[in-house]
Amino acid sequence: METARLLAAADGPLKINWAEMPTYNTIMAVAAGAGLLLVVGLGRRLAGRGTVLHPEGWALAFGVLGLILTLTGLHMTLTWPLAAGGFPFDNIIFGEPSLAFGVLMLAAALFLWRRGTILEEHPDRPGYVAGIAGPMSIFIVGMGLACFGIAAAGIWYELFAAPEQEPISGLLADHPMIEATFISVLYALVGVGAVLFPAALGAPRGPLGRVVGFCWALAGLLFLIFGALNYFTHIGLIVNTM
Repeated sequence: METARLLAAADGPLKINWAEMPTYNTIMAVAAGAGLLLVVGLGRRLAGRGTVLHPEGWALAFGVLGLILTLTGLHMTLTWPLAAGGFPFDNIIFGEPSLAFGVLMLAAALFLWRRGTILEEHPDRPGYVAGIAGPMSIFIVGMGLACFGIAAAGIWYELFAAPEQEPISGLLADHPMIEATFISVLYALVGVGAVLFPAALGAPRGPLGRVVGFCWALAGLLFLIFGALNYFTHIGLIVNTM
């Protein structure tokens, strides 16, 4: 967390007033990672021939994750700055992409709940999905480009570096570019998949579809693991800087 680094005193122990520094990107990262993996999993089922979907189950999964991301992303987006005095760009980096992904997942959940049976029985399932998702792909491409911007900012300004007071991640405190590169690559992977998404809709089993699936599956898995790990590292940082 670069928040702590920005608030560190020049010649004293690092102390953070956590009452003025709300942070919950832990559950956001886990939900975003799980959401990306769900999108890839559903995409593979939709591309398969004769695959049973069980759309109600997918709708519930998308709805749960979409609700978490929408609520946390909306609060983080509308609260400016969320981190009082120390980390205002958290709103942009985590809040806005989470809000966008959350609303998209809620829309997908509603569609699967209401129209899942038709989708399951449709003779041209990929074509039907492409026609439904096509208009929304404009926004998805835009958010993909936004992910490229976040990734570039992470490298340019050396963001995401953890302070030495944070367990595990703090071991790299003297090498800020390592964590900056890692998180930026995750955003770039999401961006690549989003930008290629409209082209992959027409041929989900083709090369572009496989590239999108690979990018989102890898980014989703890493976001999921990193977010789960942060439940320990962030608790440790809070304890060490209270």
